[in-house]
Amino acid sequence: MTSLSSRKICVITFAVASTLALSACQKPFGGDVRRADTSVNAIDGTGLSDIMLNAADPNEAVSYFMRASSENPDRIDLQRGLAMSFVRAGQNEAAVKTWKVVIAHEDATLDDRVDYADALIRTGDWKGAEAQLDSVPPTHETYKRYRLEAMVADSNQEWKNADSFYQTAVGLTTKPSGVLNNWGYSKLTRGDYKEAEKLFAQAITYDPSLFTAKNNLILARGAQGKYDLPVMEATQVERAQLLYTLGLAAVKAGDVTIGKGLIKEAIDTHPQHFEAAVRSLRALESNVSNL
Repeated sequence: MTSLSSRKICVITFAVASTLALSACQKPFGGDVRRADTSVNAIDGTGLSDIMLNAADPNEAVSYFMRASSENPDRIDLQRGLAMSFVRAGQNEAAVKTWKVVIAHEDATLDDRVDYADALIRTGDWKGAEAQLDSVPPTHETYKRYRLEAMVADSNQEWKNADSFYQTAVGLTTKPSGVLNNWGYSKLTRGDYKEAEKLFAQAITYDPSLFTAKNNLILARGAQGKYDLPVMEATQVERAQLLYTLGLAAVKAGDVTIGKGLIKEAIDTHPQHFEAAVRSLRALESNVSNL
């Protein structure tokens, strides 16, 4: 990142120097006529917009795109960048408003409409998201489109459609861990614990660091009465948390003795004080069932 930044700074310095030199030579033929758009064009030339979207702090990116888009309100790429930055910063209501501006632009794309649907889902507007996705032609086959279609189908409890959309989405990406986790959670909520377990396990093979999938895997196994941790990559803290999850699942299933043992193991495994597990164990030992 340091060398990349250095190269970017060099390019900017060179570009500014060249512009000044050219301006000095050509002043009689136009002077500063083009100065008004120099800053934005120079920024675009260095790819700063991409850097702000992918590497910068989300709030810094919001500030940058707000300033740039206010100076150039007709630039859809800057409005798009602002909408994406709002999503990254967790400002979902603001993202929805900005995406609405983007899709009203004459140069708006189908991907913009899909991103608008994504922002609507983040605010809980499932019907609005569904309407946006319905307006996208079926020939627009992208990973994100089908992932969102699956989530909407889930919200409507249209399980057959959801499975079809999830399957399609998995086939359209080289990094399916997230969508596999979502699909597994869908199966979990339907009570299909065995299939959910398979999907969570697949998600972990693609991304061993995805703790959400690991925890969901334990929930699926616990629902089947499987009270042992499967073989998978996990830190000591993660292992303690997973044992705790499994212990709670056992207790809720009525297997209190097994649950207490798992919670004790979680406390012993955790490298630090595991307050949540300690409280639960004390509650169990005091015959308090409301965990």
